[in-house]
Amino acid sequence: MDGFIGRKAELKLLDAAYEGPQSAFIPIYGRRRIGKSELILRFMKDRPGIYFLGKKAPAALQIREFLGEAAVALDEPLLAGQATESWSEALDLVVSRRRPGQKLILALDEFQWTVDASPELPSILQEKWDRSWRDASDEGSVVLILCGSYIGFMEREVLGRRSPLFGRRTAQILLRPFGYREAALFHPRYSLPDQAKTYFLCGGVPLYLKAFAADRSVEMNIAAELLDEYAALHREGDFLLREELREVESYYAVLLAIASGATSNQAIAKASGQDVRSLHYYLQQLIELGYVERRHPLTGEPPSPRHVRYFVADPLMRFWFRFVFPNTSYSRHMGPERALRDRIRPHLDAYFGTCFESLCQEALPGLYQREGITAAFEVGEYCSKTVQIDLVGLRDDGWTDLGECKWGTVRSRLAVEQELETKIREYPNTRNATIGRRIFTRGKPPADAQRTAGARWHSLDDLYA
Repeated sequence: MDGFIGRKAELKLLDAAYEGPQSAFIPIYGRRRIGKSELILRFMKDRPGIYFLGKKAPAALQIREFLGEAAVALDEPLLAGQATESWSEALDLVVSRRRPGQKLILALDEFQWTVDASPELPSILQEKWDRSWRDASDEGSVVLILCGSYIGFMEREVLGRRSPLFGRRTAQILLRPFGYREAALFHPRYSLPDQAKTYFLCGGVPLYLKAFAADRSVEMNIAAELLDEYAALHREGDFLLREELREVESYYAVLLAIASGATSNQAIAKASGQDVRSLHYYLQQLIELGYVERRHPLTGEPPSPRHVRYFVADPLMRFWFRFVFPNTSYSRHMGPERALRDRIRPHLDAYFGTCFESLCQEALPGLYQREGITAAFEVGEYCSKTVQIDLVGLRDDGWTDLGECKWGTVRSRLAVEQELETKIREYPNTRNATIGRRIFTRGKPPADAQRTAGARWHSLDDLYA
């Protein structure tokens, strides 16, 4: 629990649920490695409760383990010896042993695996909630936490309309990766460009950010933590897929195709060797796991299915399928440092340039807030067969921001502004909105750039301010 960073809003919600007068039912879900378990354990510290981690095991074994955890947590040794193969009986036994005047926390982590062995469990929990827990006095109230990594499962089987538990939650937490500012807190001594590069590689996933040692350069961390065959993250992509999916070879092919630049259905099908008719299934599974995302050109018009594109949403998975997995043999034969030098370093700046576009899109809402803009907005990008506009800020006040993102050195302010103007002429401004111009750079823009009336310029200093 040392070095716990962020999650203040989530902890505040959980604390309020525990301190409140009534029972609480809070599903917590989000992709793997995001810190859900650590959040729950942090909340439960010094509070009475049972934390149970579901697993791929028979129901009877899981019930026995649950009672064993409860025996230790509640200091009730006899619970461990109770002979029951019923979740209903096990839950009643545990709740009945709670100490008077204390709210009891029941945290069922990796809930999807427990339900896989006990499909009746959501209905049992619904019955317990409706008949006993929801309206219990302070003498019998509980905080029920159901936690899962498979987003699609949690949305269907816990939050969905067809779930027995539908409509019973008192709050919910979709735990997302840290934003780029919070991610920078893991490496406070890094320069801003190196903090951004680390975010491009690790995203906002705490486990990955912690793996990157603060006393090594970004490139040294790539070699040590991703390319070394004995490193914890060297096979991360493989582990993540095999934990949740069958037919992993097909998912490998799809992710390799997208990470290599295929973004349309036809292009992904061709590059992966998958039938375009079955491709939707694989893409949907990867979207539900949080590894792939859909994007469409942002114009204010309803998106056409023909224009939908797919991207690897998770930064580490994106880098892993772009550089680590394709170079596994070379890394093992030549060593991680040689693989970095020969196979990866020549492409890093271009790769970081693409990642920088996503960072700028993420930063735009913060810039709007700082500038006092209160209109509702959408943030995205625009692309067609002839033009790529890195950033689109579509505002409800009749204004559209179009932006160019430059990770490389900018030598001519005028050339960049002219490049953006050329692209603006091809943007379908069907709303007849006023067009704002924004240019994002890694370093300080040319000295006179801040004084131009044509475009607003933003550096990393501005984005991390």
